[in-house]
Amino acid sequence: MSSRLSLMVASVALAFAASTAFAAPQDAGSSAPAKNAQQQRMTDCNKQATGKTGDDRKAFMSSCLKGEAPAAPTKMTQQEKMKACNADPQAKSLKGDARKQFMSSCLSNEHSASH
Repeated sequence: MSSRLSLMVASVALAFAASTAFAAPQDAGSSAPAKNAQQQRMTDCNKQATGKTGDDRKAFMSSCLKGEAPAAPTKMTQQEKMKACNADPQAKSLKGDARKQFMSSCLSNEHSASH
C-alpha cells in the first residue's frame, strides 16, 4: 500500500512541477504581458476598422494585417444608395413627382456629387 501512496505522491509532484515549468513568465511590474508585433498590429487595425462591418471589414482587416495600404472604397449597394438619398435634406422637402424625379437622379448617381 505504501508503494502506491509513494507513486501517487510522486505523480502529483511531477504534475505540479510540469505545470509550473510551462507557465508563461510575467513581469512583476506589469499586469499584462507585452504584445508582440502581430498582436500590436491587430490592435491597431481593429481601432481603424471601427464602423466597418461584414465583407468591408474583412477586406480592410486582411489588407491592414498584411501591412498593405487601405483598399479603395467599394461602390455603394442599392440599399446604401437608398439610405443616402433618403437622408438628403432636399429629399425630405420634396413630395410627389418632384420627389420621384429627385430619387431617380440620386439613385442613378447623377446626384452623387453632393454626397
